[in-house]
Amino acid sequence: MHIHSAAVLGAGTMGSQIAAHLANAGLPVLLLDVDRKTAADGLRRATKLKPNPFFTRASTDLISLGGFDSDLPQLKEYDWIIEAVIEQLDIKQSLMAQIEPFRASHAIISSNTSGIPIASIADSLSEEFRQQWLGTHFFNPPRYLPLLEIIPTADTHPSVIDTLQTFGDRFLGKGVVLAKDTPGFIGNRLGVYGVIRILEFLADGRFTIEEIDAITGPIIGRPKSATFRTMDIAGIDILARVAATLSDRLEDKQEQLAFTQPPLITELVDRGWVGEKAGQGFYKKDRGTGGSRILTLDPATMVYRERQTPRLASLDSASSISDLSERIRALFRGRDRVGEFLRATLGQTLLYTAHVADDIADSVDNIDRAMRWGYGWELGPFELWDAIGVDNVLEACNISAPPPLIDKLTSKTPQVNVPAKLNRLREKPLPFGHADLSLLTQRKRSQSVVKQNPGASLVDLGDGVLAVEFHSKMNAIGADTIEMLHAGVAEAQNNFAGLVIGNESTTFSAGANLMLVLLEAQEGNWNEIELMVQSFQTAVLELRYSDIPVVVAPAGLTLGGGCEIALHGDGVQAAAETYMGQVEVGVGLIPAGGGTKELLARSMKQQPLTIEDSLPFVRQAFELIGLAKVSTSAPEAQQLGLLSSHDRITMNRDRIISDAKQFVLDLARTGYQPPKLPMVKVGGAGVRAGLELGLHIAWRGGYISDHDATIGRKLARILSGGDVAHPTTVSEQHLLDLEREVFLSLCGEAKTLERISHTLKTGKTLRN
Repeated sequence: MHIHSAAVLGAGTMGSQIAAHLANAGLPVLLLDVDRKTAADGLRRATKLKPNPFFTRASTDLISLGGFDSDLPQLKEYDWIIEAVIEQLDIKQSLMAQIEPFRASHAIISSNTSGIPIASIADSLSEEFRQQWLGTHFFNPPRYLPLLEIIPTADTHPSVIDTLQTFGDRFLGKGVVLAKDTPGFIGNRLGVYGVIRILEFLADGRFTIEEIDAITGPIIGRPKSATFRTMDIAGIDILARVAATLSDRLEDKQEQLAFTQPPLITELVDRGWVGEKAGQGFYKKDRGTGGSRILTLDPATMVYRERQTPRLASLDSASSISDLSERIRALFRGRDRVGEFLRATLGQTLLYTAHVADDIADSVDNIDRAMRWGYGWELGPFELWDAIGVDNVLEACNISAPPPLIDKLTSKTPQVNVPAKLNRLREKPLPFGHADLSLLTQRKRSQSVVKQNPGASLVDLGDGVLAVEFHSKMNAIGADTIEMLHAGVAEAQNNFAGLVIGNESTTFSAGANLMLVLLEAQEGNWNEIELMVQSFQTAVLELRYSDIPVVVAPAGLTLGGGCEIALHGDGVQAAAETYMGQVEVGVGLIPAGGGTKELLARSMKQQPLTIEDSLPFVRQAFELIGLAKVSTSAPEAQQLGLLSSHDRITMNRDRIISDAKQFVLDLARTGYQPPKLPMVKVGGAGVRAGLELGLHIAWRGGYISDHDATIGRKLARILSGGDVAHPTTVSEQHLLDLEREVFLSLCGEAKTLERISHTLKTGKTLRN
């Protein structure tokens, strides 16, 4: 059973975004709604959403439109039919009855409902239909949230489950978990329960919205959007609807009460203050004459006020604890307001999870994965039981005996003596599920680190492949990183078949260590800066021309020097969510690790022999660098020329190191030979004059600053080949020398140092 095409029934917010992500995966998609116009309107709204559900504009070309009134017969051409219409049982049942005569016999049919029992939607249909039927609950937004809950029924054929598990994982990039057909499945059952406990705590007025968001954010391993910002993004009306559905469907009276909608939520929904899509919810963006500012709702008065900076001493103290488990345990046990809050909210959520776990999933591991992938928790509920300690959770909940499941889990393993004397639910960390998921982490756990320093490590990936892993702050490139790049190439050439450069963090590399550059420039240590740049240039050339294949595996932010490393690999295995670009001009610099040279070479390769004027092609590289363009996906990086057509893309971030390893082995198996040193075409004075004319016009029009113009002229000099009068060819080294010269000269500019300092302090770009 294979999936090569898909149809989505319903072009609302979820349906259109599911269609978008299926198109991102390269599938032809049929998007249907009541009529073709409604489907077109839904697709049009999706193209305007932020963040964008599409990788590129080209993805929209894979979506065709139709209506239930005329196009149901087309369904016979599609392998997977996904229902995503309004959350009403009778409407879903009626639609399924309509499509049954038109589906292909092999087609999988699923519902994206978040609350209606899956089995009940198809219970009146044929046995053959029910064998192909199940739930597939995508989390919103489908492109960005990894979780896909698969909910089989008693009738679902095992091959259908296996097919969707594999397809969701490998082709859609999803973290797939199996859930039981119970109210809210896994993620929403537990996530909404926890949110309501927090809302109850807010209602008594002891905590502000800002304080709760400070407590429930990264400090305890949750997303930056924490609680209330997340609700604004997701939609407060959605929370209200899911909570109401849970309350209605649960049979236990106590559970029903636990999901009762808090009065504040009712008030916000009644007022239409349902979050970001309405312009206001718990937060509101106020666009005044002095610029925009974020205001916060005062629940007591229902009036928006200035945001307040939370002052919670225990959070400041805990921020110095690097280990997440230790940090959460310290906060949870604290005898202050923060500890009280966590014991009353997180403690109750963990207890509830233990009570309902057997009802919602077949394993505690699936529950942990669901909350990691669906709600962005760094530690799942049962990992948190471990981190905090069973006794501490029981004490917080004022119960003497553990729930049966916790008692069962703790009795399987002896107590482990750790500082907090925790009862461990597991002796080992959460298993990965597959041998090729999070391969780098797995290999490090098996003591496969060959060499390391504070900035990077060499890790044996097995099968003759070595990896260079960055692990500095934001994986910034400094002396340690460069040292390990040199060491990685040398070690791989001597003892391995090839090399992977990558990591499993959210950022591949944010670029050079700007603080180091700033300090050296302020001290006038020009030789030190030049040596640093030269060493990095040498390192990327070693990647390009070593005797073994080198594959770079970027994911997330891949900026500046990180982008330059990717540009010099023999191949790139990029995560679909890779945000790649040469952004150095934002801090008053130019790419000097071979990035300017490489983008020029790639642009000039596009110039046909029949066209003499190279300016349009050079301008591509000039604009890419000068405008600091950053791709919004790996496919867009290919369109921009930052990735090549032979580079590969991995949809599932957790598989990127394994896929990169396979890429290396493929290159080695086919008789890899390092490339020969190329000569690069340059346009000389004519191209330089053309680029500078464009700069002058932009400057006169007020589109760029004086310093932008200065940087642009220096960049134009490199891209035209330096002080050459006519079109010619030059060596890579010639261009690298120009990069280094310009980089050093810009480090001596006061406005460049102002830009670097501003970026380090604020994280924003200064246009001076």
